[in-house]
Amino acid sequence: MKTFNVGIIGATGMVGQRFAILLENHPWFRVKLLAASSRSAGKTYEEAVGNRWAMTAPMPEALKNMVVYDAVADVEKIASQVDFVFCAVDMKKDEIRELEERYARAECPVVSNNSAHRGTKDVPMIVPEINPEHAQIIHAQRKRLGTKRGFIAVKSNCSLQSYVPALHPLMEYGVKNVLACTYQAISGAGKTFERWPEMVDNVIPYIGGEEEKSELEPLKIWGKIEGDEIVNAQKPCITTQCLRVACSDGHMAAVFVSFDKKPSMDEIKEKWASFKGEPQDLNLPSAPKHFLNYFEENDRPQTRLDRNLEGGMAVSIGRLRPDSQYDYKFVCLSHNTVRGAAGGAVLMAELLAAKGYFD
Repeated sequence: MKTFNVGIIGATGMVGQRFAILLENHPWFRVKLLAASSRSAGKTYEEAVGNRWAMTAPMPEALKNMVVYDAVADVEKIASQVDFVFCAVDMKKDEIRELEERYARAECPVVSNNSAHRGTKDVPMIVPEINPEHAQIIHAQRKRLGTKRGFIAVKSNCSLQSYVPALHPLMEYGVKNVLACTYQAISGAGKTFERWPEMVDNVIPYIGGEEEKSELEPLKIWGKIEGDEIVNAQKPCITTQCLRVACSDGHMAAVFVSFDKKPSMDEIKEKWASFKGEPQDLNLPSAPKHFLNYFEENDRPQTRLDRNLEGGMAVSIGRLRPDSQYDYKFVCLSHNTVRGAAGGAVLMAELLAAKGYFD
């Protein structure tokens, strides 16, 4: 695979910092430039981030003295220097929508962590192990945008990155009704305990917009391409509650599920153990060897013990058992800023690179 020059748009935020860490020694992608708001533009990355570096790993040395571009004012300059960009900006949705289209129309593909284009019918929202075929809609999107190379591809919300992968191998049994209660770490809000002391010893039973995303986005992931758009799946019927909990990283979900054709517990565990997708078949650099990992211990998965499984790119599952209202219930866990954000976007970019979408 050739080496691609990439930019990180929104590099100073928490997800942007995670991109910086994950791309430091990436075999295919080389960070060519960084961009952020006008407040950071013209400063070195180290100066722009200041005391807001939130990663446990240190800032990559190669990026410290890189001068930050203005993500909005310098679109054409940025587009002329990179093969594609990762986007994780903190702006209003309509502003993000416009900005990402500006990059795409400047013939710079955008791999986005933002939610602004998740509902756009010709923008693929890809979980690489689940719906890699949705990349085919890029042809229709390019036709609409009038571009040859430029396009936008997005990753789904971090809240569903644990339970949707766990449900996917079971879809052949007719997943009918799903209740998912998520317990989401504070890094999902771009915060640390130092910057959000109100979260210490606390649970907040509301995260704005999260439940709507958790209920609707899986239906696009399981949808089909029809003509020039992705048409959402009609089922399963999903209801969610999303709570913010006092954990630094890691989103956990308590899942309840009913089937049209109820499988046995052994059949479910076998489906999880054997499941793999295109990232594993293609041996992509960021792909976990075992995407879904079931723990037999009653007290697993645990956030502190299991969120970093396979570099934070795997999903941990446990406590599968019968339920009195649904067929079964179980618990699952994923790392929200790795698999659920920057890592999931990097893996999606690897998939798109392997399929030639950046050529």
